[in-house]
Amino acid sequence: MNRRKLLTLAVAASSLAVVSLNAQARDFRLGLITPAQHLWSTEAEAFAETLHERSDGEHSVSVFPAQQLGNEAQMVQQLQSGALDMAFLTIAEISNRIPDFGALYAPYLVDDVNHAARLLRSDAAGELLDLMPQGVGLVGVGYGMVGMRQVLSRDPIESADDLQGQRLRITPFEPIRDFYTAAGAAPAPMPLLEVYDALANGQVDAIDMDFDSILILKFYEQAENLLISNHMMFPMVGVVSGRVWRELSDEDRELIDTTMAEHLENVLVGFEEKDAAQEEEIRAMDINIVEADAEFFAEAIAEWEDIWAPKAPMLDTLRAEAERLRE
Repeated sequence: MNRRKLLTLAVAASSLAVVSLNAQARDFRLGLITPAQHLWSTEAEAFAETLHERSDGEHSVSVFPAQQLGNEAQMVQQLQSGALDMAFLTIAEISNRIPDFGALYAPYLVDDVNHAARLLRSDAAGELLDLMPQGVGLVGVGYGMVGMRQVLSRDPIESADDLQGQRLRITPFEPIRDFYTAAGAAPAPMPLLEVYDALANGQVDAIDMDFDSILILKFYEQAENLLISNHMMFPMVGVVSGRVWRELSDEDRELIDTTMAEHLENVLVGFEEKDAAQEEEIRAMDINIVEADAEFFAEAIAEWEDIWAPKAPMLDTLRAEAERLRE
C-alpha cells in the first residue's frame, strides 16, 4: 500500500475517532409542568448549569417548564421512548402506573414539610425508586417536593359536610381522587396553569394546593377561604429515561446521578426553609382561615385506607418509617 493511501486511511481513522468522541456529548432535554419561577424549574435550570460545568462543557441540558412538552402523561411516554431525556415529575403519573407510589399520598402520613423531607430522604422511600426501571421504564434519581396540601375555596369549608358536592380541582392521579371522592367532593383533574381561570369563572369551587403555588400563582385573588389541613404531602421525583440511561457511560451516569440528586436535595431544603414563612404570609392576608386535622377527615381517611392498603403494600413500610422519623 503506498504512502498516500496510508495517509488517507490514517486521516479517516482520526476523523472517525473525533466523531466517536463528539458523539458522547449530549444536549439533554428536561421537562416539567411547573412555571419558570417555581422552585422545581429554577433548580432544573441550576442542575443544567452544574452539569455543563462538571462535564467541562461536554453536556448541556435544555429545560422546558410550564408543560411546554405536554402534560405529565405525555412526558412519561416521551421518556419511555427516549424522545425526552429527563424530567422532574409529580409522583401522580408514576403512582398511576406503580400503585406502591400511591402510599406516599396517604392522608396524614407525615406532620409537616420537615417530616415529609425526612421520609423522602429515607431508605424506605428509596425502595420505591428501585421499582421504576421495571415498572415504568425510568430511572429514579431522587425526590423533591412542594409544601403540604391545603384546600382553597370560593365558599367557606368549616366542616367535612361543606365539601359535599364541591367541584374541587386536583392533580390527575388516583390516590388524591379517591381521598376527595371519599370526602364527598367531586374531584376535577386540571393542569396547574388552568387553575386560576377555572376559579375565576366558577368552573371549580375549590382547589387542592400548597402554600407556594397559592402565592406564586395568586390563587387567593379568586378564592378567599383556606382550609389549613396539611393532610397530604406532595412529592416530586427526578427521572432519566431508561433508554437514554442505557446509552450513557458509567462515568456519565454517575455524573448525572450525583448532580441531579444535589439539586433535588436543594428543592427539599428550599421548601423546608420557606414553608413557615409562606404560611405566615398567607395568614396575614384578608382571607378566612379554618384549621383541620385528621379527625376532620376521619371517614374519608378510613375509606381511603380500605382502597389503598391492599393496592400499595409499601404503605406499612412507609408508615413505620414515618413514625420512626416523627419528632
